[in-house]
Amino acid sequence: MKRKTCVLVGVFIAFVSSLLVSASAYAIENDECMECHSDDTLARDESEGMKEDLYIDYNSFKFSVHNVNGITCIDCHSDIEELNWDNEVPHPTSLAVVDCDGCHEDEGEAYLDSVHKKAGGKGITIPCYACHGYHFVTHLEADSVFERENKFCLKCHNPDNFHDWLPQKETHFAFVECAVCHAPDSPRYISLRFFDLISKKFLGAKDLLAALDTDYDTFMDKLDKDGDGIISLPELEDMVFLLRQKDIRGTFHGELVMEMLPTVHHINRGGANRECEQCHNPQSPFFEEVYINLNKDDGTSQRQKVERRVLESYYVNHFYAIGGTRVRYLDKIGLVLIVGGLSVVIGHLLVRIATMPARRKRKEKKNEFSI
Repeated sequence: MKRKTCVLVGVFIAFVSSLLVSASAYAIENDECMECHSDDTLARDESEGMKEDLYIDYNSFKFSVHNVNGITCIDCHSDIEELNWDNEVPHPTSLAVVDCDGCHEDEGEAYLDSVHKKAGGKGITIPCYACHGYHFVTHLEADSVFERENKFCLKCHNPDNFHDWLPQKETHFAFVECAVCHAPDSPRYISLRFFDLISKKFLGAKDLLAALDTDYDTFMDKLDKDGDGIISLPELEDMVFLLRQKDIRGTFHGELVMEMLPTVHHINRGGANRECEQCHNPQSPFFEEVYINLNKDDGTSQRQKVERRVLESYYVNHFYAIGGTRVRYLDKIGLVLIVGGLSVVIGHLLVRIATMPARRKRKEKKNEFSI
């Protein structure tokens, strides 16, 4: 009986294995899709009389977040079950719209109750790829405010048309990501990048690490002397000193950006934060999280936490929120000017008091001579 059971189990395992081998043997690889879609002339006519470009730049696609994570073409285009090379088009010509929610459930749920989804009630369809693109989706952690906004908001929106109430709006647009105000429930942080004043460009992570004779793994070991996992102001100053020894002189640029979490999709009309004191006060929670961003080739970044006090230092002189951050060096200069001015007034007054008898005698002699 035991022998018969073992034989049956063995047959079952062999059968399942054959199915798995068969399935893998007929799996459609990305290279097969690229046999056609790498042709930059590939397009099809739409019913509206327009042409739809079907070309995919593989050099861009191979660095996309989906390809890097092993997502294949048919993982998204799941209605393509096989390729029939006897046909002019080896798969169905009409494919279903890709369901991003199948993987990105939390993002899809947040998007359902957003102004962009609700626009569908007005006959305007804004699918995921309208913002994120089709095949070249990349990580955003290392992107600047300018890069993030160009990829998303500025495709459709002109912020100059809607922010007349905002003081110094161009400064806000340059240093604050749109979603910081328009998705107020999402966490945000200050991103610091090193700007080389000699070359007039931002120093990439590879160049920065090379100048410090370190790498991604040993960066904190070199700078974090007290081992608390946070770069303090003195440790940041040591970093700047090390860079100056390599003839690299610069400053840190700060930007207020969002965490890349599903809640950034939950944007609604009337939900934007217009309370200026949220930022412009000394206890603002917006400035609690400060990081140096070390960008990587795949678009991700390694973030290293920095003490909030660095925002008040001379080395972060391109990020200043009135009432929220203070440059302590300017405070000291102002104090010196005030003390100096008072010293001049007090010194003048003391001199006047000390010379009062002499001036009185000189006046009396002058009166006698005139008589």
